[in-house]
Amino acid sequence: MKHKVYVCRCGDYSRTEESIAALLEQMGGMGRFARPGEQLLLKANLLRAAKPEQAVCTHPAVAAAVAKLAAAQGAKVTIADSPGGPYSAAALRHVYARSGMEQAAAQPGAALNYDVSTTPLSHPEGRVLQRMEVITPAARADGILNVCKMKTHLFMSMTGAVKNSFGLIAGVSKVGFHATHPDKVQFAHMLLDLNLRLPPRLNLMDAVLAMEGEGPGASGTPRQVGLLLASESALALDVAAGAIMGLPRALNPVLLAAGERGLTPTHVEEVELVGADWEDLRIPDYRFPAHVRSNIMEFLGPLTGPAARLCKSALSSTPRIKPEVCVGCGICRDACPAKAISMTGPGGTALVNPRACIHCYCCHELCPQKAVGLRRGLLSRL
Repeated sequence: MKHKVYVCRCGDYSRTEESIAALLEQMGGMGRFARPGEQLLLKANLLRAAKPEQAVCTHPAVAAAVAKLAAAQGAKVTIADSPGGPYSAAALRHVYARSGMEQAAAQPGAALNYDVSTTPLSHPEGRVLQRMEVITPAARADGILNVCKMKTHLFMSMTGAVKNSFGLIAGVSKVGFHATHPDKVQFAHMLLDLNLRLPPRLNLMDAVLAMEGEGPGASGTPRQVGLLLASESALALDVAAGAIMGLPRALNPVLLAAGERGLTPTHVEEVELVGADWEDLRIPDYRFPAHVRSNIMEFLGPLTGPAARLCKSALSSTPRIKPEVCVGCGICRDACPAKAISMTGPGGTALVNPRACIHCYCCHELCPQKAVGLRRGLLSRL
């Protein structure tokens, strides 16, 4: 049986509410995902404080429409995420204001999360994650509505429905996961463990204004795609989004890890698209990060030892601080799981130790000034 992904065109955010209502109607209506008296978590992608037009975060119009439809069913909706950096009420307030989520939560039945406590959860069946500390509203919710964003990602090639689960881990705790799971596929297994332990009832992707290029942060480029996608399966939604973007399955670590576990779907042939044809949606010139496009690194994945590490270093892209842009805020230093960044550059700017760098690109992802560039390795440049 094929997994269904529903899609509709939405040229701009002024038509979001009616478009999402029509999309969910095809799935049986919001009543299938929200019931009277329930406490639901609307898990948006709120990577950092960024304006809606930057395409870094889930657009507030999308979050507002989903919250309104769920509230109309008698549910109470809390909009939440754990952005990069400190997980505090002040930090959340800044992100909500900048991203427009304050307006999204303005209607009755919706609220913003300011509870910064965490709750331990066990997951004995987890492949790499048997215990996790998640944001409390996720642990207490009756259900999760996963409202993600279509974006490229330096480390994971793309970020979609499964990757959006990572925001259930609180604040700076996420940094340690890059240190303990530096391999892409291993990191993907961790994401799958999270997604399986706290499975969303509904997965909806904001691809009206998506992101291409050096995503998922400020260095990415907004791209008008004009689509909304939804599915009960996070994996199916990621398969569909990857196919539309033109990302080969071999370069999608989440699908590779899922296939290794025997989870489905991981191939486009296992997904039924409702509301459009594949050929009408595929984007032939969608831009991915340079090292993703090169495809060379994937062939070295199974190799180990000093020679393999040397080759990977020569092929990978290493973060490089632009001192003329850096303001010395320290966000990159605090986000680095390998402690490879110090504030000892010219004039107190950041400085990357390339020998210590594990190429997780958290610094590039979270820098609001676009001060973290990427220097491609010698073999990659050749």
